[in-house]
Amino acid sequence: MTVHKKLMQARVKLQSMTLKKSGENKFAGFKYFELGDFLPQCQEIFNELGLCGWISFNRDCATMQIVDTDDGTVIVITTPTADAPLKGTHPIQQVGAVQTYQRRYLWMAAMEIVEHDAIDSSPSVDESKKPVPPKVMKGTTPAGTDLGPWAWKITASPNDDVVAWVKIVKEVASLSLSAASAEADVVAIFRVNKSIIDQLKLQDESVYDLVMAEFKVARQKFKEPQ
Repeated sequence: MTVHKKLMQARVKLQSMTLKKSGENKFAGFKYFELGDFLPQCQEIFNELGLCGWISFNRDCATMQIVDTDDGTVIVITTPTADAPLKGTHPIQQVGAVQTYQRRYLWMAAMEIVEHDAIDSSPSVDESKKPVPPKVMKGTTPAGTDLGPWAWKITASPNDDVVAWVKIVKEVASLSLSAASAEADVVAIFRVNKSIIDQLKLQDESVYDLVMAEFKVARQKFKEPQ
């Protein structure tokens, strides 16, 4: 068989297997394949058919060579590279993240693995004809919502301006904790606004850590003997 025929058989074999998506995008509401969800199966199929997948990287692109181990013929697949500026990570960790993404996309292209398309599945909107509704995400409190005296009334959304939203949440948290008069107040502030606090962790983990430290200090203050 030619390398192309072997690759086609590999694709058909993989399609007959049941693959489980372990990745989840909670904001967009869909699941996706992590590299580990399909790579072991791909390696087994390649080994069975006499194929070898080889991936290399440079500053501009990532390249996958699919080599026929019987006659040495090769199929080459390339994809451009991009940065992955992950919060709280070192540069070498960001390189590792980029390479993991590139390996995932190259294997998906080689094996024709199909999953959710975040762009094509989004409904088209004619901005000139349809009004844009207010953006309200998990982690914001719509105007008029009453969850008690300690509820944070934050009508802004991370979609509008992440930096501004994080700053607002930090300031509101500090003001609430400064107004607490008992440990029960501190607990109530956290419980009532937990969805916003969880969202803060997703948007800026360093500020989240500062806010949690404020909660710890505030609670400890009321535990100490007066």
